[in-house]
Amino acid sequence: MAKRAKQAESRPDEGLFDAELAELPPEARWGEWMNRVEAVLFAAPQPVEREALARIVGRDVSIDHLIEDIRESLRGKPYEVVNVAGGWAFRTRLAYAQAIKTSTVGLERRLELTQTELMVLVSIAYHQPTTRAGVSEILGREISRDIIGQLRDKEMISAGPRSPTPGAPFTYVTTRQFLAHFSLNTLRDLPDIEALQDAGLLKSDAGVQDVTKAHVVSSFVDESQFYRLVRVA
Repeated sequence: MAKRAKQAESRPDEGLFDAELAELPPEARWGEWMNRVEAVLFAAPQPVEREALARIVGRDVSIDHLIEDIRESLRGKPYEVVNVAGGWAFRTRLAYAQAIKTSTVGLERRLELTQTELMVLVSIAYHQPTTRAGVSEILGREISRDIIGQLRDKEMISAGPRSPTPGAPFTYVTTRQFLAHFSLNTLRDLPDIEALQDAGLLKSDAGVQDVTKAHVVSSFVDESQFYRLVRVA
């Protein structure tokens, strides 16, 4: 009994967490809230949503203003706070991408996509919800169930609604992991088809005059080039 009481005393009571910091002067209070937000973003393996950050700062505190001040404080640093998948996360700046790539040669990457996986993934991203047959038609070649399965295993896509076409096959949609992987906040942040063509990442069917999403044929180079394009779009 005494041992349990002692253990309870040694554990901080979550209910006593001081989000308001009323005892601090206004400037120090704001600085501490900024530090808390930075700490949470730094420690989080995934983008952190607004609701989570609101629990560690005072009532009616503007999360957006805190993020703006944090971004300002990070000017000149090799990393920044970006909007990702409906939340916020730390990301290194593009100027340091080559340095990071060079330093990690020979090391296993957290998640890597093959050229075929990238082609399928981007096709789904621009046409979702779409079926495996739909992706095959877009890319002009048969896409196997194995490729779809690999993207699902990597949590980049998930099953969408059944298609109204005969047989009611599953459709596929991109996931929050897809947004996070490419540092996108929403699908609206995807570059348009013309930007992909201008970057040499894809080409349109021969003879097609008006470039539309339905006329895209695979010509992707690699994941890093697509990643760079979505970061600057």
